[in-house]
Amino acid sequence: MAKEIWKPGNMLYPLPVVMVSMADKNGKYNIVTIAWAGTVCTNPPMVSISVRSERYSYPILQETGEFVINLTTRELAFATDYCGVKSGRDVDKFKELGLTPIPGKEVSAPLIAESPVNLECRVRQIIPLGSHHMFLADVVSVHADEKYMDEKHKFHLEKAEPIVYSHGAYLVCGEQLGTFGYSVKKKTGEKKKT
Repeated sequence: MAKEIWKPGNMLYPLPVVMVSMADKNGKYNIVTIAWAGTVCTNPPMVSISVRSERYSYPILQETGEFVINLTTRELAFATDYCGVKSGRDVDKFKELGLTPIPGKEVSAPLIAESPVNLECRVRQIIPLGSHHMFLADVVSVHADEKYMDEKHKFHLEKAEPIVYSHGAYLVCGEQLGTFGYSVKKKTGEKKKT
């Protein structure tokens, strides 16, 4: 199997693509699209987002230390792209896109009502890394849309058709191939090995 060798770069794809909402000290809302986002820790629950320091959102995040990660869906794909290419310096993204800001429970940043899951976050540390600075944050509250809950109160994010980002493209998540631990799960009728 032949492989090409490329220069070092970020090839960890696909990535979650999220809309990060915030409010400045005067209460003005903004949304920025982030593909450099991820889970950091389970206990305590922590996430990270990485933002270029020249972005309009950067000083807001730095000054307030609060933001909300809003998961994106097929329905939010246009808004997700728009919030990544338009600056909050020039446009009110909530108004332009018809998105609904709702108050957070723990932070002053607004949630995006149309998102199926919203994670309220409080910045723990800002780490300058080069082109991007990482905002390491504690998740202080999670909101899940009840319309994706079944009768047993199990959440079904797949019904929201979440999207990911890969090499400049937005993709809808596909079919389920298994569940955690399925590779070692005992099959029906199979005898336990001794």
